Amino acid sequence: MYDNAFNRVERELRNEEGVANELDYVEQTSWVLFLKYLHDLESERQGVS
Repeated sequence: MYDNAFNRVERELRNEEGVANELDYVEQTSWVLFLKYLHDLESERQGVS
């Protein structure tokens, strides 16, 4: 589940100008994955798939 989200984020960030390597966007990727986790948790608690 999170592998697909990570791969999409990675592709998008690699397409941005000024991103030279993985270390340039570790913080942004972590933040996006954390927000995805919170969204999924909230949806689960509300009973939404």
